[in-house]
Amino acid sequence: MSQGIGTRCVQAGYTPGNGEPRQIPIIQSTTFKYDTSEDMGKLFDLEASGYFYTRLQNPTNDHVAAKIAALEGGCAAMLTSSGQAANFFALFNICECGSHIVASSSIYGGTFNLIAVTMAKMGIEVTFVSPTASDEELDAAFKDNTRAVFGETIANPALTVLDIEKFANAAHRHGVPLVVDNTFPTPVNCRPIEWGADIVTHSTTKYMDGHGAAVGGAIVDSGKFDWMAHADKFPGLTQPDDSYHGIVYAEKFGKEGAFITKATAQLMRDFGCIQSPQNAFLLNLGLESLHVRMPRHVENGLAVAKFLQQQEQVAKVSYPGLESDPYYEIAKKYMPNGGCGVVSFELKGGRAAAESFMKKLKLAAIETHVADARTCCLNPATSTHRQMTDEQLLEAGIPAGLVRMSCGLEDKEDLIADIANALK
Repeated sequence: MSQGIGTRCVQAGYTPGNGEPRQIPIIQSTTFKYDTSEDMGKLFDLEASGYFYTRLQNPTNDHVAAKIAALEGGCAAMLTSSGQAANFFALFNICECGSHIVASSSIYGGTFNLIAVTMAKMGIEVTFVSPTASDEELDAAFKDNTRAVFGETIANPALTVLDIEKFANAAHRHGVPLVVDNTFPTPVNCRPIEWGADIVTHSTTKYMDGHGAAVGGAIVDSGKFDWMAHADKFPGLTQPDDSYHGIVYAEKFGKEGAFITKATAQLMRDFGCIQSPQNAFLLNLGLESLHVRMPRHVENGLAVAKFLQQQEQVAKVSYPGLESDPYYEIAKKYMPNGGCGVVSFELKGGRAAAESFMKKLKLAAIETHVADARTCCLNPATSTHRQMTDEQLLEAGIPAGLVRMSCGLEDKEDLIADIANALK
């Protein structure tokens, strides 16, 4: 019998044996001892499972990754040092110099920069499309060298909602996987794999941790994309890897194991973006209450959005839970229980009005952070998205006067009173 999401939040990923620790142990060790070179050699040849160096894998991390895989309905997962590392690994695992990515234009500024600037320096090009693109517009964005499609379930901070099924169908028509960053809704409120996504990523720094304690990321593989059926597009998975004695990942580990094994054996080996076991332990503490916290974040977000909608100083409110929001119907389809606690709103008076408003807040702190137990806010144009031009900001749906407010777990009446006072 399939367990409910709350039970998985608490129980999945680790089952102690008789007399073993009830909580996931922190294996705070860089290395692991073996009796013979032959035993260790089997690990280096990927002939046996186990641990030899924490840069690649660690038992604490693997337990927590297994829990996240169970939450998303995936077959395998890995932890990374940050959400940025997770998105980079997820894409670079199937792309190389000469590849092309189709991505939603409405994504987090750091990810936009990763794909448009840094990966471009590696010879990987991108075509950005609107999250509301038609099937025809989507199809037109693909090229012979397209290797992945990327989007965010709920975009940070524009709060556009991705039509996962439409983007998945387009990706699959062209023989490539859909990679979805599901950070904002978390698997409590949306599971993209159920709607056709192939790879799911997270900044676990946000709601999954939920307490501003540990930076981290995660990648979950659905195990459903058939790499061998599109072997010519993904030689890294379907042809021998000379750095691992000619192993062919898709043949040896199948659809369910190839993607995460390659990302671990190649990318984590070479880039070393590992999450520390201590951070993985803290992340797991957050995951244990995720199903309890998310409904409160949604409740507070909706209450604040409704209040802001009635204020004359506010030009526009974006929150998919509002019936007036253009993404309301699609959000209801993918996230019937609500999305997240983040509200974006544009103040009349632009950047100056946004800065003045935020200075007067008492409960909500100005932070480069989001999705925390404590309410925080920022003006993206002067912080997270300042590397983007005004034209790129508008394309991403982030005008200069936009304030992103992440509603925490406080009493909603107190949050509204704080906002009302600042608006005065």
